[in-house]
Parts: sequence; C-alpha cells; structure tokens
Amino acid sequence: MLFGLFLNAISFIMHSLQIALQISGAVIILFSLIPLVKNDYWAFRVFEYPRLQKIFLNLVVIIIYCSLYKIASTFDIIFLSLLIANALYLAYQVYPFTVFAKKVIHKAGNTDSSNQVSIISSNVFQDNKNTAGCLKMLSENDPDIVLLLETDRFWYEQTKVLQEKYPYHVLAPLENTYGMLLYSKLELVDPKLNFLVDDEIPSIKSGVKLPSGKTFDLYCVHPTPPVPGENNYSTERDKELLLVAKQVQKNNKPTIVIGDLNDVAWSYTTDLFTKISGLLDPRIGRGFFNTFHAKIPFLRFPLDHAFCSTDFKLVRLSRLDNFSSDHFPILISLQYEKNASVEQDEPVADQEELALAEEKINKDNPE
Repeated sequence: MLFGLFLNAISFIMHSLQIALQISGAVIILFSLIPLVKNDYWAFRVFEYPRLQKIFLNLVVIIIYCSLYKIASTFDIIFLSLLIANALYLAYQVYPFTVFAKKVIHKAGNTDSSNQVSIISSNVFQDNKNTAGCLKMLSENDPDIVLLLETDRFWYEQTKVLQEKYPYHVLAPLENTYGMLLYSKLELVDPKLNFLVDDEIPSIKSGVKLPSGKTFDLYCVHPTPPVPGENNYSTERDKELLLVAKQVQKNNKPTIVIGDLNDVAWSYTTDLFTKISGLLDPRIGRGFFNTFHAKIPFLRFPLDHAFCSTDFKLVRLSRLDNFSSDHFPILISLQYEKNASVEQDEPVADQEELALAEEKINKDNPE
C-alpha cells in the first residue's frame, strides 16, 4: 500500500512538472514574440532586453522535457517544435554579437598614436559612494576622454581632481540620476550641453581635436529607459537617439557616440539608430560586452554603447572592473584612418526605416 502511494506521488509530481514545463515554454515563446509588437509601452519594449536569458531558459525546458518524458503525442511534438523554432529565432537575433559573425569594424593595423583616442564611459550609479574605486579604475586605464553618468553634486565634488589631468570638460551634475561629467585631455571644440527631448535630461555634443589636428564629433547620451517609475514609454528614448542619429548623418563628419542608451544592442531601435546615423557597432562579431546589471550575473544586458563612423578602426574594446556601481565601465580605443571609410561598409536605412524614424521623432510622449 505504501509503495502504491509512493508511485502515485511520483506520478503526480512528474505530471505536475510536465504541466509546469509546458506553461514555462509557452511563456518563453510569448515573451519572445511580444517585442515584435512595435508599441512604445514599456511592457512591449522591456522584453527586448533578455534574449540571452530567454535562449538559456528555452534550452533548459527542451532538455528537461526530452530527458524526463516520452515524446509520443502530437501535442508534445508541436510543443517541442515550437520551442526549438523559438530557440533558433532568438539565436538568429543575437548571432551578430557573437565571435562567429563578421566584424563590421576592422582592427587597426599600423599604430598611429596621433590619430588615436581612448574613451571610458561609465554609469557610476548615483547612490554609489565609491568614488575612490572609480578614480582608481580611471587611473589604471588612463583614457583620453572620460564620461561619467548618473553623477550628482557629490560625484562632481569627489571627481574634481580629474580636472588637473583633463583640462577640457563639460560638467552637468544633476540630482535626478541623469547628471553628466565629461572630462578630456584632448581639446574640446565648441562643446554644447543640450536638452533634446526633456529639460531635465542632458546630452553633450562637442568637437574633439586629435593630436594630429584632425577633429571628430563626440555625442554623449543617456536617455530615460522604458520602465515603470522612470518612463512608461520608450517614445522619448527613441526620439533622442534618432535625433542624434539624424544630426550625425547630416553633419557627415567622423563621429563617435557613447553613453548609456538604456537599450540593448540588438533592439530594433538601436538597429534603426545605426542605419539612420550610418554608425558602426564594434561589438558586432566580437561579443556582447554586457554592462548591466553588474551585481546580478544572470540579468546582464549590453546597455552601455560606443558607436563610431566608418572613419575609424578599432584598437581596443573592453568591459572594465566594476567599482560598486550597477554598471560595468566600458572602454573603447579607436584610430582615425583616412582610407577606413573606403574599407568599411556604412549601414544604410531604406525608405520604410527612414519613414519610421521620422514618425518616432515627431511622436509625442503618450504620458
């Protein structure tokens, strides 16, 4: 009798687990399809972020299901076929950011230090007080340009020492988690602090003169994310990014765009940004370089970005050590080369994408 009860209990557990796996698989597929809805509401946009996590969970469900249950019924075959198709779909989406994909930015060949620039972009996390760790990280890597984001008055005061080493700067400390501090060893030409879509959300545009005398345009951005408590819609984020993209394309100069875009590298908005601007993503063919969340390994996404025009080749791209922030700093070193634009292909938007960009730029925030 006890043995019979034991078998019944095992049967119940196995059946319950099977149902749980089926529900989990259906939820993963649903979360994979939701981003296909081009709606600005956060509930549609936020599911663009965890594609790596969805692939992992998708494969876990497939492996457990196939290991524990006999695949005999039509339902099981359809269920597993949908999960496999979903895994392949997600893998296709993130494939460009693996080492197996073709690189869009070539590695710099001959070293020309007079035409090189190294930049660190770091979201410091406003509530983080480890300024000493930040300064140590900057000292160890010694970049030409430093962009610190989420910097309030405390961070401004505690990093003033950087002004000795970086004589050129644009300083905009704010208490709303959107402060910016830009420090540069290289001369900044006509720097401007802009508020493109919101009077409380700054961005920076400046010319930068390389040691060779060649200048390029630098854009520093940190738009709001589409999450409850920040902004329920991605409208303002998308608008700011696409306004910058249009400026880049119109100016047609060597350009670098850096910052925390609060968007993942593989989202349709980031893809639209690169096509409208004509800028290249150095992560393509090299890796994900996930920068957030630094304290939760399973929930990491590539939110901190560095894009450049075809005038540059890559010297180095690295994710640096964290200093108690929720973001890892990212370092990019680029080399301007006269013939680089001939050797590298610029992304181009088609008419439908151009129309979509205009629609997003002219769209008012629903809130």
